[in-house]
Amino acid sequence: MITKITCRLGRCVSTVACRTTQVRRFLHGAYFRIQPSVQEALMEGRPVVALESTIITHGMAYPQNLSMAREVEKIVTTNGAVPATIGILRGQIHVGLTDEELQFLASSKNVVKVSRRDLPYVLSQGLSGGTTVSGTMIAAHKAGICVFVTGGIGGVHRGGENTLDVSADLTELGRTPVAVVSAGVKSILDIGRTLEYLETQGVCVAAFGESREFPAFFSRQSGFKAPYHVQDEEEAAKLIASAMGLGLSSGVLIAVPCPQEQAASGQVIEDAIQQALGEARSKGITGKELTPFMLQKINELTNGKSLDSNLALIKNNARVGSCIAVALSKLQKATRKGNLPRQEDTTPPQPVVIGGINVDFVAKAQNPVILGGGQTNAGRVRRTFGGVGRNLADCLSRLGLTPLFLSAVGKDEHSESILHYCQHMDMSAILQLERKNTATYCAVITSAGELSVGLGDMDIHHQITEQYVSQFKEKLCRAPLVCIDGNVPLSTIQYVCQLAREHQLAVCYEPTDENKASKPFLSDSWKALMYISPNLQELRAINRTLGNPLPAELPSQLEDVIQTAIALARPLLAHLCCVVVTLGAHGVLLCGKSLGGSISLRPAAHEQPAAASLCATHYPAIHISREEIVNVSGAGDSLLAGLLAGMLAKHDTDTCVRMGLLAASLSLRSYEPVSPAISTATVSWQQVQGKTWPEAKVWKMD
Repeated sequence: MITKITCRLGRCVSTVACRTTQVRRFLHGAYFRIQPSVQEALMEGRPVVALESTIITHGMAYPQNLSMAREVEKIVTTNGAVPATIGILRGQIHVGLTDEELQFLASSKNVVKVSRRDLPYVLSQGLSGGTTVSGTMIAAHKAGICVFVTGGIGGVHRGGENTLDVSADLTELGRTPVAVVSAGVKSILDIGRTLEYLETQGVCVAAFGESREFPAFFSRQSGFKAPYHVQDEEEAAKLIASAMGLGLSSGVLIAVPCPQEQAASGQVIEDAIQQALGEARSKGITGKELTPFMLQKINELTNGKSLDSNLALIKNNARVGSCIAVALSKLQKATRKGNLPRQEDTTPPQPVVIGGINVDFVAKAQNPVILGGGQTNAGRVRRTFGGVGRNLADCLSRLGLTPLFLSAVGKDEHSESILHYCQHMDMSAILQLERKNTATYCAVITSAGELSVGLGDMDIHHQITEQYVSQFKEKLCRAPLVCIDGNVPLSTIQYVCQLAREHQLAVCYEPTDENKASKPFLSDSWKALMYISPNLQELRAINRTLGNPLPAELPSQLEDVIQTAIALARPLLAHLCCVVVTLGAHGVLLCGKSLGGSISLRPAAHEQPAAASLCATHYPAIHISREEIVNVSGAGDSLLAGLLAGMLAKHDTDTCVRMGLLAASLSLRSYEPVSPAISTATVSWQQVQGKTWPEAKVWKMD
């Protein structure tokens, strides 16, 4: 039966990988942190098993809780999956814990038991805690983890028909699509009513093994039958895949009986439960404090027999859950390879930005002349967050596009600050690497706002590899626009260009600086690009690499600058749609094919050259006084992002360029490379229409 269902729904299983990519965007904000080993496994499609932490913080005493947590993670690893223990440390949800973090939770006294209702408060107050089944399911789902192993879930408490004491685990199973592997329901609960409540919530419940008997945590028998049963991990994986393929918002409960040799006697446990319940009532213990009290008291009353059973069932669940996760991963991989029919991804395509992200230390001199010879110059030093790729993604995000950003940072204090600052961006795919330094850049700027010298530690950008970027091939191939900067390794740029050639992608290359500008032009890769956005120095470097004629020196007068830029851009337009030459205070020069009187920015327009002629249009910059200029480091990136945002919104070329000029003018006045004032309200078609602009001048290039 299950096999037939899976075959019918197999076309839906492939959406799991897409869903994983979508939800990962939550993981690098202020509230989530994903451990690199877990992140890598998710990106590679390897099986990952989520583990709760309330059992560590509230289920057992130290140090037994720590040794248990370590052993469970080892069991998961031994059975071919990657463990991801989920907990909250200092106001941040961690998906995957280091051994030091496990020790912290295991030994801390004042940690909170965190369910769905507790998450907002615990995070807002910067507290630490163990996540319940409910809390762990939420984090696992957002991380794209399909299988979660626990001891036993909560349920309807005995007398719950009067007290309405029902665990949030049950409602979570009804609204969060994660498969929970447990030893059924804790035997201290009303198991019959719990099963009825799960049915009401639409949760598919299946016993694991040869029997439909629903286990009662410490005991193998509860006196109740599960609605369904699966005999092994392959059947369980098919059941989970079917539920995911249907797109149901509810979870799946796989109930695994405690191993026979460690199972406690049902009557012994029941007697202990009744005695513990009576004591709890007399002491007025209710709510989330009741379960820990009951488990501890039952352990005392059974002389440790219940704890032995508890440890055995947890380890057994870890083994079974890992095997299910491995089987599910194999099923998903087979589906993605085409062994089962595929369903098209219907999520709206995102732009993709690939490039550098770094911490900028910007030092602006107070006096017009910067003194050399080791002298200290008066000025102001600020820390900001930059990197060409980050700036582009930042500005596009502020303009409502939220591109997927691919980059790499270290796991250090700089990366924590960056990820916190960039919460408005999709940082879900960022690589965070151990023993690597986040890129840093120091810029010395004159009192007039011009860059005097820059120093950078950018080695981590070498980690933006073809292998890493290729994990997002499907996203790249569907993207309406791909931006890549010169910080990215040559092999990665060539890979993106090859994709562009094969799939007719619109790719924009931002050269970054004169030394990096020529990377795509070292081979024929550049011919697959759609746009480039060099300044005059970078444009000269590109032509030098191509062996084209060069001017003896670069001019300074505007008319001469434009003529030089036109001469250097002309040979590139044999293959490129448009060359956007940034001219600093002089504005921007757009070079491309003119259709109907203006240069076309449409990705497909350069494929129809019959009626087109080559033109260059100069758009003067918005005038800003020298005193108003605070930072020039992100103005060019803001200009390009504003232009591209207009293009993706299908505005005319003049509007697109002027949106870029508006964004650049805001960033020039900001200490941040990309002004926080940039938004869909301040940079828009309406803003362009409401402003008087200097006339753009056009030159024919033919």
